[in-house]
Amino acid sequence: MQQAVSSYLKLIPFSNFNLWDVKRYYDNTQLEFENVVSLSEILLPYRKPVTKHEMIKNKWRIISKINFSGELFLRDFDEINTYKGNLNLVPEDAIIYSKINVRHGCIYYHAKGKAPFGVSSEYPTYKFDSSKVDGRFLHKLLRSDAFKKILNTKTTGISKARVKQNEFLDTKIPLPSIEEQRRIIDNYNSKILQSIILKEKALLLDSETEHFLFEAVGYKIKSKSKTNVVGRILKVIDYENIIKWGIDQNNSSNLELVKPYQIFRIAELCKVSSGGTPRRDRKEYYNGNIPWIKTGEVLNDVIFDTEEKITKEAVDNSSAKIYPKDSLIIAMYGQGLTRGRTAKLGIAASTNQACAVLFDIDNSKVITDYLWVYLQGEYHRLRELASGNNQPNLNAQMIKEYRVVVPPISEQRAIVDGFFKRKAEIKNLNKQAEDLYSLAENEFEKQIFG
Repeated sequence: MQQAVSSYLKLIPFSNFNLWDVKRYYDNTQLEFENVVSLSEILLPYRKPVTKHEMIKNKWRIISKINFSGELFLRDFDEINTYKGNLNLVPEDAIIYSKINVRHGCIYYHAKGKAPFGVSSEYPTYKFDSSKVDGRFLHKLLRSDAFKKILNTKTTGISKARVKQNEFLDTKIPLPSIEEQRRIIDNYNSKILQSIILKEKALLLDSETEHFLFEAVGYKIKSKSKTNVVGRILKVIDYENIIKWGIDQNNSSNLELVKPYQIFRIAELCKVSSGGTPRRDRKEYYNGNIPWIKTGEVLNDVIFDTEEKITKEAVDNSSAKIYPKDSLIIAMYGQGLTRGRTAKLGIAASTNQACAVLFDIDNSKVITDYLWVYLQGEYHRLRELASGNNQPNLNAQMIKEYRVVVPPISEQRAIVDGFFKRKAEIKNLNKQAEDLYSLAENEFEKQIFG
């Protein structure tokens, strides 16, 4: 009977039972490692009060925050005049953390050679023996997923859970030799740097793709504004050039078409409609097999599946419609970067009312993929159309009236091929960058925590 009990119960000395918190005594991390030390053995609490006068004299700034990526943000220098509270100075080659968010990775290493800055008591500061501990290695270790799991067993409080200083310092970590620390962190940083370089190459190619599309459809930036200016305030625009009240793409853009291509309104190239949202209180409407697209799923890619699916009855009893494969989607509403994004249907699907759908495209005038590529290139100008209203949304009429430069079919194909070739390379570079980043993270955790 005793054996059965011991397999379920963990015996805890009464002297350790100072706080009733199950997660403190139930260890689900199951971490085992060598060269174990307590942080108290390598970190020395550092506290040096500093006055506002000293801060101003030395042009030191005050901390704003440490984000979840372990990056430091400082306040503007002028804010020191309105700051209330005591300040402590953070010297070079020191580790600090945010009491309230340390378990989320808000730990920062202030490297050698960096100027001091001020912090409140919410940011404990520590020095260490740099002949035994590499600050870069320690920073990465303290922000690792394995260490975060350990810290999560040490938080106190509910709404603003904190890790107390003594709890933090009591935490045990693996600490290889200084030579091994340097080898591990150098290897990690090398892979992260390669990942960043690949990401930057992808961004550069993305910018070059925009330029390629810009030139391919025949646009160039006007060398001189041809708009008359009255005084220095009024801009005179011919009434016939106004597409809508508010910001108009012809008015806000300094572009001119230099190739003899035709220009069509979208309504002259295809039909434009939108969708609808079936009643949310009819849960049975959302247990069907008809894909139903929301604007958050419109990501400049082909859509083959959706998060939610509705029934035929839901379509029949709402403004939702089923659109054929190869229709194009434009997000008319949406927070952040969503509005103006596009997608192509790889399946027949329905949408909500925030999506405009371009269907029955006249392929004798325009290739579907060309129209899609063109709209991707017009992302920023499409968003501009909505910026003159109180509620910055696009609508179906704006999209119907939107002008599209349409080259001959053979040139459309060449533009599409060039665009998607570049996009495939961008996708490949981003995939390599993400794989390399994941490899660096996994290697570090495995070498330290096993």
